[in-house]
Amino acid sequence: MALMASENRAASALARAYPGGMAAAIASMNAKARQLGMNDTKFFDPTGLNSDNVSTAQDLAKMVAAAQHYPLIHQYTTTATTSVDGWHGRELRFSNTNPLVKNASWNIGVSKTGFINEAGRCLVMAANINQRPVIIVLLNSWGKSTRIGDANRIKKWMEARNSLLVNS
Repeated sequence: MALMASENRAASALARAYPGGMAAAIASMNAKARQLGMNDTKFFDPTGLNSDNVSTAQDLAKMVAAAQHYPLIHQYTTTATTSVDGWHGRELRFSNTNPLVKNASWNIGVSKTGFINEAGRCLVMAANINQRPVIIVLLNSWGKSTRIGDANRIKKWMEARNSLLVNS
C-alpha cells in the first residue's frame, strides 16, 4: 500500500515492526542508499513526509534502477487497484497514485509518486519506450496533473524522435 497508493500509515507501520524499530529501519534505509551510491540522499522518516528527507534526481534514478530487480516492487507499484479486508471484514479499496499504470500504451516496470510542500509533486518511473529502458524522474511539478503530463510529453518526444531516426 505504501508503494502503490502512497499509504503512509503502511510505511510507518512497517518501520515500527522492523527489527529494532523505527530508528533501525531508518538506519537501514540510509545504509541501503549508501550501498546504491545515493550519496546525496538522507532519510529521517520512513514515509517521505519529513521535509528533512533529501535526495537528488540522480540518486532517485539509482533507486529506481535498483528497484527494478525486485519482482514484488514491480508488481505493487504497477497494480492499478487492489482491495484488502479491513476492520470487521469491511473491504478497503486502494488505487495507484500514478494513473499511467492504467494506460495500456505505457510499459511501466516501477512507479512511485510523492508529494510534500517542500518537494512539490514528484514522479519516478522505470519504463520501456520504443523497446528502450528509460528512467524518468520528475521533481517539483507545479500542478496536480503536471507530472503525468510531463511523463506523457517525454514519451511522445521519444517516440517522435525514434520515428525520425527510423525514417532517416
